[in-house]
Amino acid sequence: MAQKSGFEVTNDKRQSWLSIAAVWAGGMICVPCLMVGGVLSQGGLSLLEIVLSILIGYGLICLYMIFIGMQACDTGLPIAVIASGALGEKGARYIISILLTIACVGWFGIQSATCGQAFANMLAPMLGMESAGTAMVTISSIVWGLIMLVTACVGFKGLKWLNYIAVPLLVIVCLYGLIAGIVTNNGGEAIASYAPAQSSGIVFGISMTVASFALGGVISADYCRYAKSRSDVVKSSIVGVIPAGLFMLLTGALMSIVTGQYDISAILTSLGVPILGIIALVLATWTTNVTNAYSGGLALSNLLGFDESKFKITTGIAGVIGTLLAAFGLLNAFQGFLSLMSALIPPLAGVVIAAYWVIGKGKKENFQPRDGFSAPGVIAFLVGALVACVTGGTFASFPALIQVAPWLNLPFFVGPVNGIVVSLVLYVILAKLIPSKKA
Repeated sequence: MAQKSGFEVTNDKRQSWLSIAAVWAGGMICVPCLMVGGVLSQGGLSLLEIVLSILIGYGLICLYMIFIGMQACDTGLPIAVIASGALGEKGARYIISILLTIACVGWFGIQSATCGQAFANMLAPMLGMESAGTAMVTISSIVWGLIMLVTACVGFKGLKWLNYIAVPLLVIVCLYGLIAGIVTNNGGEAIASYAPAQSSGIVFGISMTVASFALGGVISADYCRYAKSRSDVVKSSIVGVIPAGLFMLLTGALMSIVTGQYDISAILTSLGVPILGIIALVLATWTTNVTNAYSGGLALSNLLGFDESKFKITTGIAGVIGTLLAAFGLLNAFQGFLSLMSALIPPLAGVVIAAYWVIGKGKKENFQPRDGFSAPGVIAFLVGALVACVTGGTFASFPALIQVAPWLNLPFFVGPVNGIVVSLVLYVILAKLIPSKKA
């Protein structure tokens, strides 16, 4: 195996599989997942199609996150360092770490801004104000961004205990909101009579489900490196992702059918319990957003050439940048760009899996970082990323680009999955044709 990188998790720091599963469950229980569930129902999918879409979509994500997670468990390394075995040390540092840093910092800022604005809007009537002013929203975004950042700086133990407390409470709050919405809106009849005339199709449902957690599946290495064994990686991934994901997306779909909206905080506020709405919104954002800051900090450490001893500093830098962008409303112009960054990352799973499990036979002693930029890895990753974006409709967010090059938008199956498969196969072929130097 490669020499020490400063990121290895030693045996004495390993955690139980339930701790890792709690982190995944906390990441799944969030407002965006409710939104995706609402989109599935609004897309005309039947309840059976919605359930199948969720199970297949998260099943595909669990498949590749388990392979990445088992390598992380074997080596004790995060994804930003593991990638050096396929893309070379410079490829991992200057390509992958930059993409991960931008994506994680950007989404941390967006989540902080969403939480801050909603918190301020719900708090304003309680303070006798008609609506929250700009200053109130800015202060709220900064405060909650910093609170989330502090939790992320504590490290894995902070994430673990936050999710132990927040996940059960969030499940209870979501169930209460769903049941109350059904009772007050004659929802039982609405659900029983739900029969959409035209469905967008199960492939649409799978695509939406995969897109909701495609980035999370890639950064699974950052957390699965704490697992005690490969079997713990499998258990934590399946138990942490699929039940929580099924619960949240199905809850969002049912809420959309019954009330016409998926936002649990808005539903609870309309029912006269704004305090529960605030708690649900803050916790849902908090448990998800700390993983953005945590992984962003690890990627930034690798980018700057630091080891994990500087982790709190780089996490602080990443979080502060995201918080400031959120507070001053600068992220609105970058959401399309951040979506592009997030779409580019999943094909990394293909080259990482190919390098370790196909070329390296899944053996820890065969893992070696490569010198500089490794041509097979870089080429396979870039081609896979392009395929993921073209077939996943990512470039549709840039109309001017599509007008010039319409071939950049050719939807087919599930974009991130297509990219992973293409990058995996292409890496295996190129690795045999183009030898690269081990570091």
